[in-house]
Amino acid sequence: MISGSGISFSYGPRNVLDHVDLQARHGEVLGLVGPNGSGKSTLLRILYGSLSPRTGTVMLDHTELHRLNARELAQTVSVVVQETPGDLPLLVSDMVLLGRTPHHPRLGRHTARDEQAAAEALERVGMLSRADQSFDRLSGGERQRVLIARALAQEATHLLLDEPTNHLDIRYQHEILDLVRSLARNSDHAIAVVLHDLNLAAAYCDRLLLLSQGRVIASGTPPEVLTPENLEPVYRIGVRRLELDDSFHLAFRPSSPA
Repeated sequence: MISGSGISFSYGPRNVLDHVDLQARHGEVLGLVGPNGSGKSTLLRILYGSLSPRTGTVMLDHTELHRLNARELAQTVSVVVQETPGDLPLLVSDMVLLGRTPHHPRLGRHTARDEQAAAEALERVGMLSRADQSFDRLSGGERQRVLIARALAQEATHLLLDEPTNHLDIRYQHEILDLVRSLARNSDHAIAVVLHDLNLAAAYCDRLLLLSQGRVIASGTPPEVLTPENLEPVYRIGVRRLELDDSFHLAFRPSSPA
């Protein structure tokens, strides 16, 4: 489980997070949602140790994050971020093998176990047939699958993703998030994912944390969090929730001018 208690963070005088509490449980997907500037990505960076909170504590299972050294942290948490360039001159297999770095000494050669873990990860994301292709020749959705495979090859039990569907077409958005959800269900990962699309969050997340201006506005299941009462003041747009047979869809409309 990934848990945060009383997390606050500031960039200089600007308060970005204000006493945020959260839990990402094993076997579940926690979605971090909210408008631009609400603190979602900053919170995620704190959860994997890229930033240190001004106040509060992050726990990975029963250990405080700051007590883990870099290798221990990399063996515990795998991360998929937006900043990975798409023109890296690496084979797909080599990209995934980078995930094995925490498991062998510095400058150590890849072992048979590393090769096996990379192949298994590529197979799980449906990309094993592309192992010998260049990463920079893949489509956006294929690259995301490879980056998730790299995270899987890391063999950590906690997975954090920052906008994994960014710039992808509808098909790949659903394929990537279906894959993420299956990882939680089948591998007992604790997963936290930053998402902008609220309908995708409703479809693929078990629980949500709705942030606005660095504060938690609502926390719970998608039906509990994604209500017009919660969303309209946060996004400043009209929201209608359309109930379907076993789910719901959010429709948005500009608020009438005052």
